[in-house]
Amino acid sequence: MQPETRQLFNTMRQDLARLNGIGDIAEKFTVTPRVQQTTEKKIQESSGFLKQINFYGRTEQMGNKVGIGVNGPIASTTDTTVKERETFNPLDLDERGYVCTQTNFDTHITYDLVDLWAGFPDFQVKFRQSTLIQQALDRILIGWNGTHRAKTSDRKANPLLQDVNVGYLEKIRQFAPQNHMGEVLSGSNKIKIGKTIKGNEGFRNIDAAVFDAVHSCLKSWYQTDTRLVAITGRDLMADKYFPIVNNTDENTEKLAGDIIMSQKRIGNLPALQVPFFPANAILVCPLYLLSLYYQIGSRRRVIIDNPRRDRIEHFESSNEAYVIEDYDGVVLIENIELYDDDGTPVHAPSAEVVAGG
Repeated sequence: MQPETRQLFNTMRQDLARLNGIGDIAEKFTVTPRVQQTTEKKIQESSGFLKQINFYGRTEQMGNKVGIGVNGPIASTTDTTVKERETFNPLDLDERGYVCTQTNFDTHITYDLVDLWAGFPDFQVKFRQSTLIQQALDRILIGWNGTHRAKTSDRKANPLLQDVNVGYLEKIRQFAPQNHMGEVLSGSNKIKIGKTIKGNEGFRNIDAAVFDAVHSCLKSWYQTDTRLVAITGRDLMADKYFPIVNNTDENTEKLAGDIIMSQKRIGNLPALQVPFFPANAILVCPLYLLSLYYQIGSRRRVIIDNPRRDRIEHFESSNEAYVIEDYDGVVLIENIELYDDDGTPVHAPSAEVVAGG
């Protein structure tokens, strides 16, 4: 590390220590709640998708959900000459609640790269942004693809971070099977879509599949919610199967870099393409039912200068949970197989591996 870089790095360490009220960031420390809230806001604002969902800081590691959803209508009348008026709890606080578990975001930066960044006036910003943007992407990746939490995760075996935490789609599979459509013909484990497909095997088009899912699985008060959207993978939005051409087409709008919204619709719902969403699936929901909870006081950091490896090592962790506020307002359609007009299946990968857009 060059002398000028060393001076900038030491200044950054001192600033970070002062901001968190500690003496040395080379020792593991808990980020102050104010700094943690700022960090979470920066992560959320770095992603167009994360800005559309809820971020909630919770004091307890586990507890009841915030409860954004509703159990149904609340308007009523009462003849008070006969009986008392009775209140109704509109919030859906199911017994499952939430549990925030630790996720590590450990990274390192080589001396060569730090020397390169030292030439920029926003050295400290670049140093921090390098990890915050990736944390945002990783949270999206886990939200769509996480199936369980292993004691020690394996990125090589699970490149979609399936073993870091339980994401939104897996929670629907586990806790709301009645809102999960994974097949039409019993035992087939697939939903066929194409003009030649018979009704007992699938649907003639994607619109029909989404329309059926909405009216079969969602509670009536969600079926007509104007905030319902259909989140899809990139393959289902290809122009051969769905009227979207590219990011500059008049029928599309790119939102904050990682969401593509089409003005065309799927099942009469706005269609969103979001990074890392499984290519053969559709999630129908209002985005306000998706939340990320983080435990206040659980973000811990340590920054170590490791000359033995010629790099700066940054260890960071946070306790978090992926929460669906009300399962009555979501439906997952997956195992979709597309067929050409002649009945030939169209190959599609199992999941996105790079950010869309």
